Order: sequence, then C-alpha cells, then structure tokens
Amino acid sequence: MTRFIYGLVLSLFNTGIHIAALFNIKAALWVAGRKQIWNEIKTKIQPHNHLVWFHCASLGEFEQGRPVMEEYKKKVPEASILITFFSPSGYEVKKDYPGADYIIYLPLDLLRNVKRFIKLVNPKLVVFVKYEFWFNYLHQLWLQKIPVFLISANFREDQWFFKWYGKPFRKVFGFFTHMFVQKKNSRDILSRYGFNKVTVSGDTRFDRVYQIVSERMNMPLVEKFKQQKTLMIVGSSWKEDEAILIKYINQDKRGLKWIIAPHEIALQHIERIEEMLKKPSVRFSDISDKNILTTDVLIIDNIGLLSSLYAYADIAWVGGGFGKGIHNILEPATFGIPVFFGPNYTKFQEAVDLVKLKGAFVINNFEEFINQLEPFLDLPELLENTGEINADYIRINIGAKTKIVNNLLMI
Repeated sequence: MTRFIYGLVLSLFNTGIHIAALFNIKAALWVAGRKQIWNEIKTKIQPHNHLVWFHCASLGEFEQGRPVMEEYKKKVPEASILITFFSPSGYEVKKDYPGADYIIYLPLDLLRNVKRFIKLVNPKLVVFVKYEFWFNYLHQLWLQKIPVFLISANFREDQWFFKWYGKPFRKVFGFFTHMFVQKKNSRDILSRYGFNKVTVSGDTRFDRVYQIVSERMNMPLVEKFKQQKTLMIVGSSWKEDEAILIKYINQDKRGLKWIIAPHEIALQHIERIEEMLKKPSVRFSDISDKNILTTDVLIIDNIGLLSSLYAYADIAWVGGGFGKGIHNILEPATFGIPVFFGPNYTKFQEAVDLVKLKGAFVINNFEEFINQLEPFLDLPELLENTGEINADYIRINIGAKTKIVNNLLMI
C-alpha cells in the first residue's frame, strides 16, 4: 500500500511539474532536462567497470559531495565519475564541472525508470549526498547488491520520517550499506530506530571551504577598490538584510568599503539596491581602473565570485536569516573574519557553534547591528581575535572526506 501511494504521489508530481513548466522557468528546465535523458545516457555514458555514481539534490549538496568526489578520483584515477542532479539549480550551474566524467539529471524515481537507469549505468558503488532518499532507487540498489552510501547526513528528531506517519518509509535507511553523519546526535537518533551501520565523520563542507582558500581567484580591481580600508561584504543578501545594511551604509561616516552580493541578481533587484543607496556604487560588470577609486559600494551582479571575494573582507554579513534560513557562513569563516546574520540560524549547527564561540553574531534589527558592529571598527585586536576563532573552528573540523573515502576504497 505504501509503495502504491508513493508511486501515485510521484506520478502526480510528474504531471504537476509538466503543467507548471508552462509558466515557471525552473519547472521548464526540470522538464526540458529530462526529455532526452535516455538517449543522453546511451550516447554519453560508456560501459565502465569502475563507475562511481554520486547523486546530489542541488548545488548545496554538490558542494558537500565535491571533496569526496575529488579525493576518490585522486585515489582511484581510473574511476569514472557520474553526477546526477534532481534540481535545475544544481545542474545548470555545475553541468560543466570538470571533475566528473558525466553530469546528467536523475530520472524520476518511478520503478520503470529506476530499473532502466541502473542497468544502463551499471555503477560499482553509489553515493547519495545528505538528504535525498529516493525509495525505488535505494531499494533496487539494495536488491542488486550494489553498495550505496549516504554522506554528510544530518538528522533531527522532528523530521517527518521519525514521526508515526513516517514509519513505513523509514526502512529506506536499511537500504544503505553505510551512512556517514555529521554529528553524534544524528547517529544516536538512527540507533534508536535500529539503524546502526553509521559513522560520525563530520561535515564535508569544512573540507570544501578550507580548500577554497587555496583556490580563490585573485581580483586586483577588488583589492584596488578596498584601498586598505575596512571592507564589509554582504553575501547572499535578501531584501530584509539589505534594509538594515543599506540604512547603515547611507549614514556611514567611518569611510568603510562595502561589497553587496545579493542572492537574486536579476536586473530589477540590482536596480532596486542602486536606488536605495545614497553612496557612490558600481556594478562588478562595470568596474574599471577609472571608477573603482571613486565608489564606496561594489554590487556583484554575477555568480561564482562570492567565495573568492570573502578573502578581501574584514567583516561579513551572510543573508537569509530573516527568511527560511541563513546561507553559507563557513566560506567567510574560513578566511578568518567575524560573521553577522539574522535570527533564523538555529537549524545550522555551524552557526549555533560559532555564536556560542563568539565568532558569529545574531542581528535582529538596525540598532543591534550598530551596537554589534562598531566595537570591531574601534578595536582592531577584537577584529583579529574574533576572526581567528572562526578560522580555528574550520581547521579543527576538516577531515570528513578522508574518513569517507577510506571506507569507500574498501569496496
């Protein structure tokens, strides 16, 4: 009965997303990306006796899986790496990622699709990253005795599959050969429900952000823009974040430099930010040697630069904390700078940890922002010591990729 309901829900989802594709860009990409999927698999993916399949829901999961993919390929160079995405927001950004041999959309988890996909791909082992639990894929891999691992997982007691109504679906955890979780609490939760093939390995995002320091792009114009002044970067900002920060920018008399990298880079949003600003600003796409010295605010109007931009900052604000939740705070933390964000952060363990360590600071309103920020502007040693708290936190938490890959190599 459970399998029937699951299949019915997926079929309804499939119908619904095809209808949504008529007027929603993301849904249209989802549908278009799967139209030629079987032909793409047949023509792209060559038979290989050591194909390793990594599945990522979207971009965030890809970044968590990436250190493991790259470390595995380094250890087993003859391996062929396949990455599948469920969401267009992951596939469209990373479809040209050079670290994989094949990157495609995952066919919907209908049983006929699953059997066909596994037969064509024929993986030696499979890695699901963090949260995706496609029942038919996992069940078929288990039935066919193909090792399948879950990595960087994080579980909470209030998640739906630990409720009474989630019990029938909970057995999906038993299909994994082994699960690697971020925290001991996750292992304890799984153990209470009878799942004991679990290792606490840590969060692979720490390995990834630590790697970013050595991979960052040099940006001479950004360095010139900074002019040895205090630079605050606003990363992945939303309207609520910008309301507080732009109010401060407009009355800033200390001569700070500002970089605003909004979460949404549509022209309408960029123009809205420009209209709110009273200080001179320039878009990143328009910077030059001539205008970079006469502006106070640099607005980032493209993607892919944020992690490198943090290297030039003295302080960071990470957006999302007035909405569904904050974005990535590990990227600025790894560069050893204090981090500010809004109140919706408690589902992110790294944020909880850094707030306790006093390396990160929660802002509820404009007045709190002034009170929290200005001591850093007055006391350089406070700025340095707080940043070191964050850098140390990153350093002591790296190593998850090595633990996971060492286990995968035993297969």
